[in-house]
Parts: sequence; structure tokens; C-alpha cells
Amino acid sequence: MVDDQQPRLRADARRNRDRIVAAAKTWFATHGPDAPTEEIARSAGVATGTLYRHFADREALIRAVAVNNFENAFAEADAAVAEEASAWDALVRILRQSQELRLSFRLLTAYPHVHAVLKKERDVDRSRRHMVGLLDLVVRRAQAEGTLRTDVGTGDVAVMFALLAQPLSIDWTAPAQLASERCMALLLESLRADGPHVTLPGQAIWSEHLTHG
Repeated sequence: MVDDQQPRLRADARRNRDRIVAAAKTWFATHGPDAPTEEIARSAGVATGTLYRHFADREALIRAVAVNNFENAFAEADAAVAEEASAWDALVRILRQSQELRLSFRLLTAYPHVHAVLKKERDVDRSRRHMVGLLDLVVRRAQAEGTLRTDVGTGDVAVMFALLAQPLSIDWTAPAQLASERCMALLLESLRADGPHVTLPGQAIWSEHLTHG
């Protein structure tokens, strides 16, 4: 009887953990990484004690969300590369549709204390490097096919996306969402190869500048 119950208990524990991570993503996206753990647990349909059995503290929960985000973002980007007809279409799909990637950049750039936590996490760093490597591949392919301007690098694209991913200081209403979509459209338009374009200062920022150190 005990042997029959243990697999079910492990499956229940896994489902609880997955629900907690999913709920934390939603709360982090709307309220930041300092969202109340009690509300995260309630949204996940578990007791607060259950949340802390899976994640000893807030840092552990943030690390789990970041790793899961990057893994999902990489899977989304990989699918875009495989399914889209051109590298430009793949890049547009990655930047427009990946909420996972947007939250990952937000956690890393908008909250210094979170960045300090994640910088020490090997799984997060490995996932981040994989994502940067895939983005670098898409950028170089788009430039080779003549759709992406050649005076920008992967780092330029990543920094622009990270700035757009910053949390707005206004409520996330329909007008705010439209404003974000317009900014994304402007970002993509500025990256297209068919000019005219202003001359950019300095040199292109590439992936090695993002992954160094």
C-alpha cells in the first residue's frame, strides 16, 4: 500500500511546485518579485506552509521562476527558428510573443537585489547564456539574409528589449498595453535593414559583451 501511494504523493508534490512557480510568475509580472508569498500560495491553491516546503525562502522561489522562464523562453525561441520562414520573422516572433523572456529580462534588470541573487545561480547563468547564443544566431542570420541592419549586434537587440521590458509606472490597462505594443513596433522598425537610418555612435554590441564575466 505504501509503495502505491509514494508515486502519487511525488506527483502531487510536483504539481504543487509547478502551480506555485506559475502563480509566482503572474505575481512577479504584475507586482514585482516582492509580491506577498501568502498571495502567491493562495493563487496556487496551496497553503503558505506548502510553498515554504518547496522553497525555503523568497530567493529560492525567484531562482526557480528565473530558471523556468529562461528554459521556456529558449524553447519558444527554438521553435520560432525552426518554424518561421526567415530569420527576421523568427526574431519578430521571439521579441513580440515571449512573455517568459520579457519577465526574465525584467527580473534581471529592473530589480538589483534580484540580479545579485541570480548572478550566483549557475542554472540561471547557463540558461541565460543559451538564450543569448540562440538570439545571436538569429541576429546573424537576419543580417546575412539582408533583413536586419548590419550596424547593430545581439547586445543592442537585447538591451533594447530589456529596456522595453521594464515595468511601467502606470496601471497595466488597455492603453498601457497598446503603448507597449507601439514601442515594440518602433523597436522592430528601427532594426530593419531597409533604411534610411541614422549613424549609430560607437560600435555594435555583440553577445560576448553580454556573457563576459
